[in-house]
Amino acid sequence: MDASVEQFLTELAVQRRASAHTLRAYRGDLERLTTLAAGADVAQLKTPQLRRGLMQLHAQELAPRSIARTLSAWRSYYAWLARRGTIALNPADGLRAPKRPRSLPKALGIDQAAALLDGNGATADASAAAGPLLTRDAAMFELFYSSGLRLSELVSLDWPGGLDLSTGEVTITGKRQKMRTVPVGDKALAALQAWLDERPALVREGQPALFLGRNGTRLTPRQVANRLAQWAQRQGVGVHVHPHMLRHSFASHVLQSSGDLRAVQEMLGHASISATQIYTHLDFQHLAKIYDSAHPRAKNK
Repeated sequence: MDASVEQFLTELAVQRRASAHTLRAYRGDLERLTTLAAGADVAQLKTPQLRRGLMQLHAQELAPRSIARTLSAWRSYYAWLARRGTIALNPADGLRAPKRPRSLPKALGIDQAAALLDGNGATADASAAAGPLLTRDAAMFELFYSSGLRLSELVSLDWPGGLDLSTGEVTITGKRQKMRTVPVGDKALAALQAWLDERPALVREGQPALFLGRNGTRLTPRQVANRLAQWAQRQGVGVHVHPHMLRHSFASHVLQSSGDLRAVQEMLGHASISATQIYTHLDFQHLAKIYDSAHPRAKNK
């Protein structure tokens, strides 16, 4: 890897506090520049060479979203070089990634969310730990839907940490180490209290994690995703449910009820309102369905 690229990645990690996932993605995208340079100085690549590199990625049938992310990484790297005076102009400026279809996030309907959460996810697991694990799962999924957390935020929660049952709030550290406090609904609070009553039976000494696995240590994101998929299947929801779908459902349902986009932005922890505006499209779909079913001349009955 080019030395300047390593310096750029180090600055991302130290000064911008980029996550390990972001750093891995940037490294992979910038390695493509090394291949494109074919032994030459990566910093001296020009716009035509970068455009040819994007065309090659398109020819390799890389997804438009991945090409856009790669171009964004290149643009950030060359902007960093320009600020340092290493290059005069950013060769990635003016380049465009192929257009990608705009896909709306999938959210559960309100009835589906109720079907998912209004049950115990009963399992044939007859082990001694099955009861506490089901109680834990119920608390996790209620908190997901109640507060719109990211999966990484949920698994990183400690006890007592940022969860305050007395005030009905949870404080989390999100992307770029930004902290936010969001409400926790009554049903989630009850589920969390039930889990906290059973947590001591599983916890290892000195383990601060709020949500524990069977071995008494912090759950991994993959474990949570697997448990949610199994839970949804047992509850008969009828669709594959992944953790981010609960976050989408939270945002969509709060927006449908309140219409307050700014409040949803704050609760989701979005840096920009544009990231939250996608849920206005979900809200419009909801309104369109009501219109189609209610207006006498909307559709042929």
